[in-house]
Amino acid sequence: MKRKIYDELLSWKKTSKGKTALLIDGARRVGKSYIVEEFAKKEYKSYLLIDFSINRKAVLEIFNEDTHDLDVFFLKLQALFGVELYHRESLIIFDEVQLFPKARQLIKHLVKDNRYDYIETGSLLSLKRNVENILLPSEERRIKMYPMDFEEFLWALGDKVTFDYIKKCFSELKPLGNSIHRKILNDFRLYMLVGGMPQAVKTYVETKNLSLVDQVKKDIIELYRNDISKFALGYENRVLSIFDSIPHQLGKENKRFTYALVNENSRFRDYENAFMFLNDAMITSSCYNTKDPNIGLNLTKDYNVQKLYMMDTGLLVSLAFRDKDFIDNKLYKSILLDKLGINEGMLMENIVAQLLTTNKHNLFYYAKNDKENRENHMEIDFLITDGSKLLPIEVKSSGNKHVSLNKFLNKFSKRTHKGYVLYPKDVNVKGNVIYLPLYMASLL
Repeated sequence: MKRKIYDELLSWKKTSKGKTALLIDGARRVGKSYIVEEFAKKEYKSYLLIDFSINRKAVLEIFNEDTHDLDVFFLKLQALFGVELYHRESLIIFDEVQLFPKARQLIKHLVKDNRYDYIETGSLLSLKRNVENILLPSEERRIKMYPMDFEEFLWALGDKVTFDYIKKCFSELKPLGNSIHRKILNDFRLYMLVGGMPQAVKTYVETKNLSLVDQVKKDIIELYRNDISKFALGYENRVLSIFDSIPHQLGKENKRFTYALVNENSRFRDYENAFMFLNDAMITSSCYNTKDPNIGLNLTKDYNVQKLYMMDTGLLVSLAFRDKDFIDNKLYKSILLDKLGINEGMLMENIVAQLLTTNKHNLFYYAKNDKENRENHMEIDFLITDGSKLLPIEVKSSGNKHVSLNKFLNKFSKRTHKGYVLYPKDVNVKGNVIYLPLYMASLL
């Protein structure tokens, strides 16, 4: 499957010229190993893949005993894997490097040696136990890998041209036309349903069987739950409680994470490490309330008040119905038929959060609850920045009313010049409010 991160790998190879190693951080099953090996096959004369999730005693012995002499170190690796390495023409991959931190520390010396190129892949790379007692190399260039976005999903379906037209209409703020818009919106609803995890997408492309797709996603969810039990030692129950409550939390009207729904007497400080774990694992993405919205959104965010989104909306769908068989619920069919009702807002907002995150935006929102003066009451779903201006975004599952957005644009007129409404209809512009179909979220 074609992934945009491939171009980032090419750029790194061209500009680095062996002076840095590339570290790819991402959730489990997001496609890191696959894309790196594809890159190695196409762009290098030879490559050597060391997977630290496979505990090969001989490999660990080489790393533990022979790194003091790199000539011997490389000769042993070539002999063990049966791969010939060529000076400046070979790539060595450290897969799941978090499971053997000593290999990550060695990167400093390997890069200095400059014989070969190096790519590391992993998850939970900032977890204390995965970096404890090692010196992190400054020679790493770190990038994040996310689930497939909508354009990549269309590529996987064999559609190589539609998104170019979407980009053109976005840049010109012109409608796509009713028939084309309806077709793209149906594909987008399918994308929400299947999600962007490569294994789920591949299963759909090959079988068109949504029941099999659902099972793949549920298997990934169980993998995440097992990882939580394994790596969040001492607070794994809190992480699992938060993880399992996400659909319920997002199903509420205001979608803000309510700690009392997890435990009656709980507070943010009780779950702070649990949120950090889920975000670091790139399973979730926190969206923080900003007390005073301005260009420095990170300076005024309130850690205690947040919404928690799933990094992949397809997984959110399966998590919400984890205990039911595919044929027992009508949610999948409802998504395609545009009859979701109460659940629709949850999924629409999550998919926008997912696409904004994939497009390298940190997530913020603005909420002000003034019981004495309702004119001051407002809630903006997302805030991003554009140069020196704020861009407020409201997500609508139906209709086009945006009272809060109007209030925000009036109150903070000096800090912003336009606002966006993301909704299921075609492109439209009314004054300083731009209406965009939901599938354009990734272009903001």
